[in-house]
Amino acid sequence: MQIVVRDNNVDQALRALKKKLQREGVYREMKLRRHYEKPSEKRAREKAAAVRRARKMEKKRMERDGIK
Repeated sequence: MQIVVRDNNVDQALRALKKKLQREGVYREMKLRRHYEKPSEKRAREKAAAVRRARKMEKKRMERDGIK
C-alpha cells in the first residue's frame, strides 16, 4: 500500500492512509486478532454475521418489492 505525500501535507496523507486501511478491513482484523478466538467462537460469530446479512438482504428485497 502506498500513499503519496503532496506539498509536505502529512496530515492529508495520514487521513488517506487511514481511509484505505479502513476500507481494506485492517482495523477490524487487528481488533479480532487482539485476543485468541476459539474455533467454535469463530464459527458462531461468522454464522451470526451470515444470518444478519441474510436478514438484511431479505428486508431490502421485501422493501424493493413493496411488501411490508
